[in-house]
Amino acid sequence: MLFAPGTSAVGALVGLCGVLMWRLREGRRPVTQKAILIPPAGMSTGFCMFIVPAFRVPLLWGLAAFLVGAVVLAYPLIRTSRLVLEGNTVMVRRSKIFFGVVLVLAAVRYFARGYIGRYITVEQTAGLFFILAFGMIVVWRVSMWFEYKRLFR
Repeated sequence: MLFAPGTSAVGALVGLCGVLMWRLREGRRPVTQKAILIPPAGMSTGFCMFIVPAFRVPLLWGLAAFLVGAVVLAYPLIRTSRLVLEGNTVMVRRSKIFFGVVLVLAAVRYFARGYIGRYITVEQTAGLFFILAFGMIVVWRVSMWFEYKRLFR
């Protein structure tokens, strides 16, 4: 199935707007262990895509994608979001540049996907960028979970 030129860019922008709205709403509610750990657990179901042979990538490519997400892309998210104790409630406190970081990360992923997509199939590109995003989210959320635990010690 072929899409009109620009459909991918529009889809990426709609997805980015959805993520930004979710992050804004998330910042107004108390943080719980469940709220920290459920998103990566729910996202892990996406690995079912690799049941379909077209999505499979070599193990080293997948490992590299995970490490780029976990080491390079998670770092700015960790540095720009902090958990604070307000009374008996834990709230997330984002720095003023947090949303700028999210926008830059989205742009990097979008343009890298366009470049990498020239050399491998659309399905493999989707698989690699899912693994990259998963690495980023898991490391960020684990960092938040340790910070949450530290606040209650």
